[in-house]
Amino acid sequence: MCLCEVKGARSLVAACVYPIDREGTEIFTNTPQIQKYRKMNLELLLSNHDKKCLSCPRSNNCELQQLCLEYGVDEKKFEGEETKYEEDHSTLHLVRNNNKCILCRRCVAACKQQFVSVIGANNRGFDTQISCAFDRDLGDVSCVSCGQCTVVCPTGALVERDDTDKVFAALADPAKHVVVHTAPSIRATLGECFDMPIGTNVTGKMVAALKMLGFDKVFDTNFGADLTIMEEGTEFIQRVQNGGVLPMITSCSPGWVKFCEHYYPDLIPHLSTCKSPQQMQGAMIKSYYAQKAGIDPKDIVVVSVMPCVAKKFEIKRDDQGRDGMQDNDISITTRELAKMIKRAGIQFTSLEDEQFDPIMAIGSGAGTIFGATGGVMEAALRTVADKLTGEDLKQIDYNEVRGTDGIKEATYDVAGLTVKVAVASGLKNAAVILDKIRAGEADYQFVEIMCCPGGCVNGGGQPIQPGHVRNFVDLKALRAKALYEDDKNLPYRKSHDNPEIKAIYEEYLGEPGSHLAHELLHTSYVERAKGI
Repeated sequence: MCLCEVKGARSLVAACVYPIDREGTEIFTNTPQIQKYRKMNLELLLSNHDKKCLSCPRSNNCELQQLCLEYGVDEKKFEGEETKYEEDHSTLHLVRNNNKCILCRRCVAACKQQFVSVIGANNRGFDTQISCAFDRDLGDVSCVSCGQCTVVCPTGALVERDDTDKVFAALADPAKHVVVHTAPSIRATLGECFDMPIGTNVTGKMVAALKMLGFDKVFDTNFGADLTIMEEGTEFIQRVQNGGVLPMITSCSPGWVKFCEHYYPDLIPHLSTCKSPQQMQGAMIKSYYAQKAGIDPKDIVVVSVMPCVAKKFEIKRDDQGRDGMQDNDISITTRELAKMIKRAGIQFTSLEDEQFDPIMAIGSGAGTIFGATGGVMEAALRTVADKLTGEDLKQIDYNEVRGTDGIKEATYDVAGLTVKVAVASGLKNAAVILDKIRAGEADYQFVEIMCCPGGCVNGGGQPIQPGHVRNFVDLKALRAKALYEDDKNLPYRKSHDNPEIKAIYEEYLGEPGSHLAHELLHTSYVERAKGI
């Protein structure tokens, strides 16, 4: 489709690879000849494509469908043999349907960029397909579940595993008390699914929509993020003071954790033992909230709305639940929530703002910025600095760790302690930091790693934008800006200042790092085989 015409060339050329090697080159991009051959290419693509568009998850948001509409394509112009593939349902987080694949290789590039490269082009000619080595299922290789392939796929060949029917079934069950909680970044991205400008904060509308869907309680995972900082900050201080393994590396991102388990298992001791905000929030709902509400935890269904398809894997990890129960029962993506809202006929943009429900309604600005790369580090520094100095510090913006750069480093003097930190987003950048740690060349004390480039705002479960938007609009920066604006305007900007966090420790957990806190809020990791 990137055909163009170069004056003097004997044939059409591909714009993406043709070298411009002389001054005055004349290029034509939309001549009748170009349109003719672009249309023919589309018709050839359709000749070996599963055209069940009515039931396709990407219908109305498919780049192939849109181009065919623009060029007035005849879907039956070329007919003949078609390749047929079995759908791959082997993973917990996505479904692969090669019958819809157009061999654009965007997913291959995304997987390579994530330093995983578990998919590529197999076979040649008409038999070419995108799959794993030796045609193994995705569930049998060291895929880290990041889902970056799903946000770049232009068709429905790679989609998240749809759990919306499970949620609707739970909502319809009168015996179940269904609680939902939403990750910090969802408020900055959900609006895109309803044609609102990129980076619009839709917190109030999101809460209103969730209540209209019928959830019994709507909580803010920012509370879980604040809880994570309390435990993680305490763990960091204890490691520093007691000679623990340093640098300590954050454990909020399940895709990153799985990457470490597969590719850097020798560095597992560096991982914080803290569960992610999703898991902490679920654990507190089924313990603290259940106790206060007088509800049997077995009757509670916890649904999380996350920016990340790896969260679908995380909720089923070992050493995450308690008493035979998962911390979270169902995890859905931003896209799945939008699908539920549309399916229920809710006019999202017309909704009046509503507030999260009490007990877990308050999240600090520190919790909000978890969704952006550098946000977890900044949130932790705000609390660690106050705890070590014993002061309520007023300078709490750590600008050095902000921004969308893949790797950021900074050094801070905290109560006479020199703390050198590093922040990496995207696994290719993470590998740079990890290699330095493994080689003994790094003198960091604290490291934040996010699996997805730019952090959760660019997660594998976020709204899909077409290639022309992803190529020319900085989605990461616009979405992150909304979170930093929210942080700036919230009444509490430090996790330890959150009154609901104070209450949960006073009434239930005791103190950060207590025995009960470790039982509910901490976890362990395992070495995983590095797949072929």
